[in-house]
Amino acid sequence: MLLEGLETLCLLASEGTMAKAANRLYISQSAVSKRIAQLEQRLGKKLIEPDGRQTRLTPQALELLSRVAPSLAEIKGVLADNQPLTDQTPLPIACSETLLAGYLTRFMHDYLRRDPHLALSTHHTPVILARVRSGDALLGICAGRLPPGHGLGAELLLEEPFYLVGDDQQAASTPDQGKGEPGDMRKILTMDLENPSNSYLREPLAELGLEPVMELDSYLALIELAKAGIGPVLLPAGLLTLLGEQDHKARPLPGLGRPLHLIYRPNSLKRARIAQLVSALRAHFQPLSGVIQ
Repeated sequence: MLLEGLETLCLLASEGTMAKAANRLYISQSAVSKRIAQLEQRLGKKLIEPDGRQTRLTPQALELLSRVAPSLAEIKGVLADNQPLTDQTPLPIACSETLLAGYLTRFMHDYLRRDPHLALSTHHTPVILARVRSGDALLGICAGRLPPGHGLGAELLLEEPFYLVGDDQQAASTPDQGKGEPGDMRKILTMDLENPSNSYLREPLAELGLEPVMELDSYLALIELAKAGIGPVLLPAGLLTLLGEQDHKARPLPGLGRPLHLIYRPNSLKRARIAQLVSALRAHFQPLSGVIQ
């Protein structure tokens, strides 16, 4: 009960409302309230208070979470490692939306016939790491650089190159073209570079004479802008097939790419279902490394 209460409090901190926390936990709002009330009674302190339509954590609750949240994630991960995983148990997989759209639609279509109990969810890389670390996902497939000390098993699936899509192609022809004076930077549209897994791109883009002037939270939104002829837009190779007639305007950016990783808790590969899925994913991506350049 204590673990349930702490997990619920963590979700309230991130989600902000009882309803959103209940949706994440697949329980009712009244059950969320009951868990928090029991935790407050156990600890002898007030943990939440109303804040309009939101729920605000008290200073005592924030202090508690700052001390227990890292350990709580690890405990949840250890418990997930020890839970039964039968052929009918849902196998949660956290995946990058762009990898699902660009590389894995046909793979998942075929593999779900073999294992229909895969449970896919899409997130940005930092969330994928958190979900795998806590055991909320048993496997992660993510894009971009991983932070040091993430504590998970990680395998490089592919080094995916970037392309520039749009009418201004001079910056994308060769590494030397487009490198003007500092005031002569070429303006481009990119994915959110504040995301820790994407932030490494700022320096190489600047070296290529490219200045991000619009940063969006979704590659699929960037695709729509590229299809509308708004550009130039920075896109990874796997999404070029979604451009339609604009794909002929895509030019490679030499030396610029992003790593695609498979991540898992160290003990996960001891489970047959996970090991089989990992083996199939390795086989799926292996030939792509020689095709995508």
